[in-house]
Amino acid sequence: MTTATTRPGDRRVSPVFVGILAVAAVTGWATWTGFAAKPGVAVFLFVTAAWIVSLCLHEYAHARTALHSGDITVGAKGYLTLNPLKYTHVLLSIVLPVVFVIMGGIGLPGGAVFIEHGRIRGRWRHSLVSAAGPLANVLFAAVVTAPFWLGALDGVPSGFRFALAFLALLEVSASILNFLPVPGLDGYGVIEPWLSYKVKRQVEPFAPFGLLFVFALLWVPSVNTVFFDAVDAVLRVLGVGGFDRDCGHALYQFWKGTDEICAVSR
Repeated sequence: MTTATTRPGDRRVSPVFVGILAVAAVTGWATWTGFAAKPGVAVFLFVTAAWIVSLCLHEYAHARTALHSGDITVGAKGYLTLNPLKYTHVLLSIVLPVVFVIMGGIGLPGGAVFIEHGRIRGRWRHSLVSAAGPLANVLFAAVVTAPFWLGALDGVPSGFRFALAFLALLEVSASILNFLPVPGLDGYGVIEPWLSYKVKRQVEPFAPFGLLFVFALLWVPSVNTVFFDAVDAVLRVLGVGGFDRDCGHALYQFWKGTDEICAVSR
């Protein structure tokens, strides 16, 4: 077993991650109970912390799958501790996704852990390593939206429901973006092992700019409409309505003062 080559400390959950999880738990409680004087601040902290938790789980899924696929170096790199500060590109993995959530309310896929693909044998394993991250977002989205698609919203305070709806928007949008077959994104990593060597060499120079290309495309009104229509369709299937998402977004961006349109149960 490849896990035998990792030290126990390599798999110990980082205090940094525990701290982020604690922030999510405390502010989630404050959002649920209405304890905070300004509900928007509690929603902001809860959603941001929960979003960072999901980013950590995304990268952990990549690393854990790589470990079991043959890359035994991920433990020594700290990727199995869920510590976001251990990622190859903290700016791309954590900072930029959080900034884009604050600015525009979109779940931007982050940067990556560094996987030594030469240690992994088999195209299916390579594809699975790439798919593991977005699948973690899909699972996170399923958990966040469970009260909606299970019809278990009775007794859930409106502020907490709005926060969950907005968090679901982030997770679904991140899942869709991550699965796009664009160089530099996980979706391309899934299909890359099945491409010819010639095609991979031609595409390779564009990989560092894939995320920027997707971001630029989202500024095109027609593309933006198609993308968010797809996100809306998925969320509606999961039972998350547009009003809840809009109110969650308004509460999250509390500094704009638009949260007053949503009656939040205190």
